Amino acid sequence: MIAVTFPDGASRQYEPGVSGLDIAKRISPSLAKRTVAMALNGKLTDLSDQIDHDAKIEFVTRDDPRALELIRHDCAHVLAEAVQELFPGAQVTIGPVIENGFYYDFFRPEPFTLEDLPAIEKKMREIIARDAAIAREVWTRDQAKAWFSAKGEVFKGELIDAIPGGEDLKIYRQGQWLDLCRGPHMPSTGRVGGAFKLMKVAGAYWRGDHNNPMLSRIYGTAFAKQEDLDAYLHRLEEAERRDHRRLGREMDLFHFQEEAPGAIFWHQKGWTLFQTLVSYMRRRQQEAGYEEVNTPQVLDRGLWETSGHWETYREHMFLTKTEDERTFALKPMNCPGHVQIFKNGLKSYRDLPAKIAEFGVVHRYEPSGALHGMMRVRAFTQDDAHIFCSEDQIMDEALKINDLILSIYEDFGFGDVLVKLSTRPEKRVGADEAWDKAEAALYKVLDVLKARGQKTAVTPGEGAFYGPKLEYALRDAIGREWQCGTTQVDFNLPGRFGAFYIGPDSEKKTPVMIHRAMFGSLERFTGILIEHFAGHLPLWLSPAQIVVCTITQDADDYAREAVATARQLGLLVEADLRNEKIAYKVREHSLAKVPVLLVVGKKEAAERTVSVRRLGSQAQTSSSLDEALAALAQEATPPDVKG
Repeated sequence: MIAVTFPDGASRQYEPGVSGLDIAKRISPSLAKRTVAMALNGKLTDLSDQIDHDAKIEFVTRDDPRALELIRHDCAHVLAEAVQELFPGAQVTIGPVIENGFYYDFFRPEPFTLEDLPAIEKKMREIIARDAAIAREVWTRDQAKAWFSAKGEVFKGELIDAIPGGEDLKIYRQGQWLDLCRGPHMPSTGRVGGAFKLMKVAGAYWRGDHNNPMLSRIYGTAFAKQEDLDAYLHRLEEAERRDHRRLGREMDLFHFQEEAPGAIFWHQKGWTLFQTLVSYMRRRQQEAGYEEVNTPQVLDRGLWETSGHWETYREHMFLTKTEDERTFALKPMNCPGHVQIFKNGLKSYRDLPAKIAEFGVVHRYEPSGALHGMMRVRAFTQDDAHIFCSEDQIMDEALKINDLILSIYEDFGFGDVLVKLSTRPEKRVGADEAWDKAEAALYKVLDVLKARGQKTAVTPGEGAFYGPKLEYALRDAIGREWQCGTTQVDFNLPGRFGAFYIGPDSEKKTPVMIHRAMFGSLERFTGILIEHFAGHLPLWLSPAQIVVCTITQDADDYAREAVATARQLGLLVEADLRNEKIAYKVREHSLAKVPVLLVVGKKEAAERTVSVRRLGSQAQTSSSLDEALAALAQEATPPDVKG
């Protein structure tokens, strides 16, 4: 007999070979009906799997969050079956679950188009309605190759060849259709449900190699409930409305062009916004005791070899060779340069912690297909800083960084922040002993944050190649998560460069280096802000705060006076004196997301008043010019200056 233990700690005895479904049926027929899979010793498996040893079991119902991946995986199989029913001769390749959905790649002479999706979706619903049982079979390699070869499925043959010899070769059958797959799957196609949608089509090379055939990829999404699908589609619509690339054009902030892929052409208004962010961060850093520096853009290869970047990061670096055969790289990171500044001059333990900050422009090679507006670029500015400290100062400094980061995000309207500890990656530098100490320090910080009620998580293997890190992921107005700030504890880099300070015992000590960023990339953070606020930036951030619009030319002189007065108060203001109807002016400036319009005509000029219109509101309020400008000047004061 074997012992099966349930989540409540209860244990029951069963004959070896009992399946999860058998156990569920014995407990309750309704449980068996609701269950779509089981977690066996924590691993999600088919409900039909046999259990032949003592194990912990947990039944997974369709509304369990863990079932969502199964729903999407089964939906991908249903998609493949539907395509092969509708388009005989289409070859199936792979169909994985991805973030927010799934895709399946097909090979056929004529690629799919958006016009094909409704018919495919209709056929998928027919297949789901059949509620065919999904059963796993284990085939021999020869049996599988022969079957797929007979069907003309050459890509499946390649996949079979890639499976290690010792692994079982699993086939999942649903009705008359089957596919090569690792699983697991739900018991039948009907469990997929109707909350799915095919989203788009794209081209993709087989195995990502441009020398291989081009495949036709169909993307889809699926959820457990229709309301979840509806909410997701609404978020997509809202994200499209908020797209920073479109808003950037409408607000005249920046543009991109092919001659500089992954780099931004800042327009005057966009650069004003960028510098507002720099000024804000500079004030916050100075208050926190950081000294601002600047390091060279181009550095010799030898420095990058010493740092470890040459070995672990070279494919992401832009390189150049001079006529004297020296190889240089555009810096992808600021840290090696900051070590050089720390090393310049003798340091004592009394000088620690030494905090060095830089608005450093870095360049990192990203594949063309990965570039995405301001969110994924090749050239960007980091609000980078490095703290050189002793081991016993790590926790205190990391907590100070944490408090500063959370305070900054709060100023920008981000109150929902997740702090994630990312531990050592497989590809890394340094001894395990150093990694042990660095990770132990950050685990202690995480414990303090948990005790404060801060949301935290651990992501194994996601640390930087030189040290573990805390990552700060903020949630925007439509629920998307953006990883921005980082705190990275590094026991490796200072020692590689021979950096030291003189300890209280008059001996040389190697400092610990804490890498820190708060916005992360200023370009990316700007894009996040634009989308978070849907272009309706707070007055203190807006690069075009006020436009004074005239109704009649009789008010032109008064408008000019209003502009001059506003500028004396530090407001960013322009006048629109064009001979256009006021409705036209209002529409144009609203599209450009100008937060405040001050409308003046002959009456306002005589009474020295203004009509105030706010972006997004049809209402107008009347106020004296001095009162209106005083209130706006107060509103436009940055939150850190207001105190």
